[in-house]
Amino acid sequence: MTRPKSFNTTGPCRPEMHYMLPPEARLPKADLQRLIDEELYWVLHAPRQTGKTSFLMSWMRTLNASDQVVACYVSVERCQGMENVEMSMPAICTAIRQYAGDFGVAVPDAPQVGGDPGSILTSTVKQWAELCAPKPLVVLFDEVDTLSGATLISFLRQLRGGFASRGVGRFPTSVALVGMRDLKDYIVHSKDGVAVNPGSPFNIKEQSHTLRNFNEPEVRDLLGQHTEATGQIFTEEALSEVFCLSQGQPWLVNALAKECVLRLVPDGSPVDADHIEAAKEALIKSRAVHIDSLAERLRDPKVKRVVQPILAGASDPSMAEGDEFRLCLDLGLVTLEDGVPSIANPIYREVLIRTLNYGQQLAIPAPEFAWQKDNGDLDMEALFDEFADFWRENGDLWEQKSDYTEVFPHLLLMAFFQRILNGGARLTREAAVGRERIDMLIEWKGFKHIVEIKLVHPRHGRAATLEKGLKQIARYADKVGRDATQTLVIFDRTAAGRQMPWEERLRREDHGDVVVRWL
Repeated sequence: MTRPKSFNTTGPCRPEMHYMLPPEARLPKADLQRLIDEELYWVLHAPRQTGKTSFLMSWMRTLNASDQVVACYVSVERCQGMENVEMSMPAICTAIRQYAGDFGVAVPDAPQVGGDPGSILTSTVKQWAELCAPKPLVVLFDEVDTLSGATLISFLRQLRGGFASRGVGRFPTSVALVGMRDLKDYIVHSKDGVAVNPGSPFNIKEQSHTLRNFNEPEVRDLLGQHTEATGQIFTEEALSEVFCLSQGQPWLVNALAKECVLRLVPDGSPVDADHIEAAKEALIKSRAVHIDSLAERLRDPKVKRVVQPILAGASDPSMAEGDEFRLCLDLGLVTLEDGVPSIANPIYREVLIRTLNYGQQLAIPAPEFAWQKDNGDLDMEALFDEFADFWRENGDLWEQKSDYTEVFPHLLLMAFFQRILNGGARLTREAAVGRERIDMLIEWKGFKHIVEIKLVHPRHGRAATLEKGLKQIARYADKVGRDATQTLVIFDRTAAGRQMPWEERLRREDHGDVVVRWL
């Protein structure tokens, strides 16, 4: 009996086991073929769990099926942390032998014990090419960015050393270097402390490519494979929600679908948008490795300097300049929307915010009041009164504990609502409305509540902040619906604001349909 296929969230996709899209469709296939035909060396880089290895495996099979070349995938991940070339170079040669055997291609001899580590990779690869003759050898090196220091330099130099003599029976005619980052961004340090860019000894690199995320038709295609195989449908709303939440990130697409069909709707009933929302919550709470690794990135000061202003609402296109933003881009944490930096997708945004305010959320006491009106709606006035009291008593203390001080008020307010509404309401952070985003959209039993958060900037002042916030929330209400309540929360953490008596700082004002809360 044929084994049913499944959505894959672990390791490379296998066509006989997993729903998958042709990986080559996410790269200009004809262009890659040109790189091989013209005997060029090139780079493929993309964030983790975007399908790089699946692409390489698929393309290796395609190349070998053509019977024109011998192609082999080789992962050098086993050498992570090895900066001693006497250890790392033999280990890379061992990896070559292992993968060659696994994929049924010619296996070169083991390097001579005690051989020169600065040349054994060259010798091994040269012999490998001889064994593959009369066909040219194409090598797809994966996880190259796990190499560092002297190991990375030696690896690249040895490949470069054979490049000039490449050809059938002499040296691989084409080599791909694959990892999370472009080769030019692999900055290492020599023993004397001088920064070295290992791209320089590998300046034969012809070009770099990157794997894009799935587009919306591809997401529909992937989920449609499950429908075709089982009869279980994803509603139109569900399909749209999957793409909206994931922005086509391959692991997230597969994880959302897998959670639905295996755990939430295992009986084959239609999967709707509510199921997708529940799947999102389950993924975040499960702390899957993919999600956990994302949260761990927040400890990196370079990541913090990029992520914090984005979460605080900054929209300066100049933020996209420099190595730190490129690092976050390569990690898959951020993207550019119309030239403006933003978090890559709503799920990542939710994970980052919850990670940053998790301790705050746990420390916030449950409210001691009836937070529902007689009509079943949330009593937003009571909730904000409660938060104002909490802010007065705890705001300064929590700020001292926070590593992300610029966005701290946002995080604390969101933690408060997450704690209060957990399990009872749908709380969407940066909900999309047209080309803009609401800081919080709370949906409760058919009722909607818009919450916009602003920080008073010392240069702009309170009046300008109020004016900007009122204009924004009016546009949001036009999109969401005028029946939604509108609350503009303004935190004044300027020196002048902190000196105001609490009776003046904690103010409530009515501006038409908008309630303004000064904090």
